Amino acid sequence: MQDNIQEKIKKWIAKELSIEGDFAVEHPKEMERGDLAANVALIEGKKQGKNPRELANEYVEKLAGCVLPEIEHMESAGAGFINIFLKPEFFADAVNEVMKDGEKFGENADLKGQKIIIEYTVCNVLKPMHIGHLMGNVIGESLSRIIEAEGAEVKRNNYQGDSGLHIARAVWGIQKLGGKIEGTLSEKTEYIGKAYALGANSSEDDEKVKEEIQKLNKEIFEKSNPELNELYAWGRQVSLDHFETLYKKLGTQFDYYFFESEVTDEALKIVSEFVKKGLFEESDGAVVFHGEKFDPKLHTRVFVTKQGLPMYEAKDIAHAIRKYETYKFDTSIVVTASEQSEYFKVMLRALQEINPEIALKIKHISHGLLKLVDGKMSSRKGNVITGEVLIDDVEKMVMEKMVDREMSDEIKKEVAEIVAIGAIKYSILRQAIGGDIIFDFDKSLSFEGDSGPYLQYAFVRAQSVLKKSKLQNPNVKIEIPENWETVVLEKLLARFPEVIARAGREYAPHHIATYLIELAGSFNSFYAGHKIVDEADPTSPYRLALTEAFGLVMKKGLDLLGIKVPEEM
Repeated sequence: MQDNIQEKIKKWIAKELSIEGDFAVEHPKEMERGDLAANVALIEGKKQGKNPRELANEYVEKLAGCVLPEIEHMESAGAGFINIFLKPEFFADAVNEVMKDGEKFGENADLKGQKIIIEYTVCNVLKPMHIGHLMGNVIGESLSRIIEAEGAEVKRNNYQGDSGLHIARAVWGIQKLGGKIEGTLSEKTEYIGKAYALGANSSEDDEKVKEEIQKLNKEIFEKSNPELNELYAWGRQVSLDHFETLYKKLGTQFDYYFFESEVTDEALKIVSEFVKKGLFEESDGAVVFHGEKFDPKLHTRVFVTKQGLPMYEAKDIAHAIRKYETYKFDTSIVVTASEQSEYFKVMLRALQEINPEIALKIKHISHGLLKLVDGKMSSRKGNVITGEVLIDDVEKMVMEKMVDREMSDEIKKEVAEIVAIGAIKYSILRQAIGGDIIFDFDKSLSFEGDSGPYLQYAFVRAQSVLKKSKLQNPNVKIEIPENWETVVLEKLLARFPEVIARAGREYAPHHIATYLIELAGSFNSFYAGHKIVDEADPTSPYRLALTEAFGLVMKKGLDLLGIKVPEEM
């Protein structure tokens, strides 16, 4: 891999000017202003009480006598910036490096030796996997791939809720609807969703039903009723089978599956132990943690109910300890909806008192909600859009767009699934994690730009060009043509390693999504403005190398987002 040119230039400037390295070397917004810009004169001007513009002129003159081999020229600009222009050979070397490294280009060893476990999706059994869980899966999978590209050993884990009041509500609903049913997996899943909504709504509206469900919850927890055990086991397996079909579609393979039911006893044991130590307190028959005693921004939460059942809070503490015992991680990243942010702060503060070593290794990343244009969903109200339904609906729209394509029905179906899932994933990952996302069916499938299909199509177009004239040997260095003028595509390809590093450092896949849109636009402009395959043109081999490099980087970038590329569209 090429050295990080920004860091290299920054160190060089600091050394040659004998100053501290607390300035920035970054890409200007407009490429015509240079390939990089240093604000060193601006920073030093404030420190030294000098005019930054005059200092920039002075620095440019001083640096010109010992310029780095990658730099073509420098010039002062604005109110104290130094604009740096790199040589065409630098970008040609980057293209050749892409050709040599293939889909490994851009990876680094920043996190080599680190053991990181990433927890995401986190569905509750006997409830539908709604599009909020789908959103968590997409973000968690992309983060996993980006962090792997930084050299870390990554384990993916899914912590699934198979105990608690939601289970009792669903089982109560199944009883009222007539018990187990036969049918397809989708039919059974839909039935369980209706049963949960029935139980949730009924307990909300009827105090007697609420008491019945609380009694069921205790019986299920104690496994004291064979009939309930059978209903629970049936519903649990239906849910897990349903989740697994979606994980496969989405391209996720978990290393560990953890379940709440596995830590209930340990959760009670931990809380009991720390009641004696004064961390938890009894309150109206329940056991609580007064978070505000440790931080005024926190609040009180129940860890064990009046019925003696552990709440999510207690189970999450036992789970964190069990997870560390299973895989001695350096960092545990937990991805959930932002609705759980305040909950996590309290739970982690309690864990910090119980096991500070583990608590300080856990990072919670919260994302917003995925909404359709008609607003928020609720599994209690029964108006949930499942991940399966969303994917199927988008697939149908893709199939409608492909109706006139000369493809077999089998290939159409395969392409439709790849494009549909790519459209959904890109819609989620295109913006910074944290905000809500309104999913727009038409925009997500647009070929006009800023969509998954737009990126996939740019890749397919590049592969179509290459099929017409394959490079004889991609591993042979392609020389830059004489008098070649560097194009935007080359400059963007060279930036890919920086983009991966930033996305990993900031836990921000949207940096890759933004980069890929710009990269695809540059390739489409290059494609429109040049005849790439032309045996009479001596620049054609280099144009082909650029096309090949674009395809490799685009495919790698999409893979980091968890998006597949079809062979044709």
